[in-house]
Formats: sequence, structure tokens, C-alpha cells
Amino acid sequence: MTEKTTAAFFDLDRTLIAGSSAFVFARAARDAGFIRIQDFAVDAIKALKFRFFGSTDNSSVEVRERILAAAGGIRQADLVGLNEMVLPELLGLIRPEARALLDQHHAAGRETWIVSASPIEIVEPLAQALGMTGGIGTVGEVENGVYTGKLAGPFCYGEGKAEAITSLATQRGIDLSNSWSYSDSMSDLPMMNVVGNAVAVNPDAELTALSRQKGWPVVVFAQRSKMLIRRSTTITVAASGMLLMYSLGLRQGRKR
Repeated sequence: MTEKTTAAFFDLDRTLIAGSSAFVFARAARDAGFIRIQDFAVDAIKALKFRFFGSTDNSSVEVRERILAAAGGIRQADLVGLNEMVLPELLGLIRPEARALLDQHHAAGRETWIVSASPIEIVEPLAQALGMTGGIGTVGEVENGVYTGKLAGPFCYGEGKAEAITSLATQRGIDLSNSWSYSDSMSDLPMMNVVGNAVAVNPDAELTALSRQKGWPVVVFAQRSKMLIRRSTTITVAASGMLLMYSLGLRQGRKR
């Protein structure tokens, strides 16, 4: 019998990158004259809070509504064009440890996907630039090449991420029980529960506590290429990304 495909699903903000991808995109949109300076100032404050304290359901929904409202009436081609500025900055925010994880999953023959509430116009090109299989993001409704300010489908957040992953697994024959997910926030609990191997990355307090209860690995990406791995109450310090991969059982050929 043919072995099923396995995959690794990565949250974007505070997991693959430090901080908020939407903020980087918003700054580029401000520079291009698509959003007002005063609106950008509000989003800048929210992005700083997110960077240090993580997201909440209320703040994420509010940001979603602001982004959709701001996009209404803008040509899709104009926003896609911002990636010339956005992508290099986002690539510079990718943690070295996250790149090492991607390399290990690729070496093990797994598909790799970004799963993010950020617009698909950010997520898909970034996934391609990182050599990943693809990206799953929030899709805004477009009519005649112009954003309407509404969603074209479910918001890719919370349960929406789990639904998107499950649908993708059905389409591509992915074995979720032997797949992986990485996130920093309790808001991604549905995504983490849908796979057999969940890993908390730079987690908020709630997710840290839950990970200890469930025995999920907890990985903290430092500013430099050091990591702290905690499985329940056992703490292991790894000096390099390769040691982390071995600890998490991601070596090539070690498929479940």
C-alpha cells in the first residue's frame, strides 16, 4: 500500500517570523498611499502589542475588519505589487531556527505549508520564496479585479485554520495523524489538535501551560540561533538547529 503524504503546517506571525506580517504589509500600503497615516499609527501600536503579548480573538477580528475595510476599492494588482517591498522584509524576519525546521521537514519528505490569517497575497508568495509547498491565507472577495471589502471564504483563523488544513489533507491525501503543526498562540489550538504532532513555538502563557499538560514540545526561538526545548518538566538546551531537529524526531527517514 502506498504510504500517505505527511506535512508540517506553520503559523506565520511570531512563529516563522518575529512580529506581525500584516504590519509590514500595512506599512508598505501606507508608503504607496493606500492607507492613511493616522490609521497606520493605530496599527503600529497594535503590532507592537502583538509582538510582545500575542493576539486575542477580539484584537484579531478587529484587525481583520480594518484590513478588509481598508482594502475595499483597491485593485488586487496594486496590493500584489507591494510584495516587491514586503517579501524581502518578511524574509529577513524569518528565524534561523525556523529555516532549520523547514529544511528538516523537506529532507524528511514532508510537505510544508504556511497557515495564516494574513492575506493570501502575502502568504502564498512568501511560501514560494521559502521553497515551501504552499500557503493558506485569508482570501478577500474580488470583483472585476477590485477588492469589495468582504471575505471570499472563511476567515483563516482559529477553527478556520483547522478547516482549511482538513480540507487540504483530503485533497492531497495528507495523513494528519503523522503530520506536524507549529504555533505560538492558543488561538491556533484547533490547528494543533488536528495533527498528531503539535509544537508550541514562542508560546503565550496559556499555550505554555496547555503544552505542559499535553506533553507537547515547547520551543523558544531566541534572537540568536539558540533554542530552548521543554517537554513537560524536562528542559533541554540545544546549541544548534540540528540538535533541535533530532530532539523532535525530524531526521530524514524517520517518518511515523
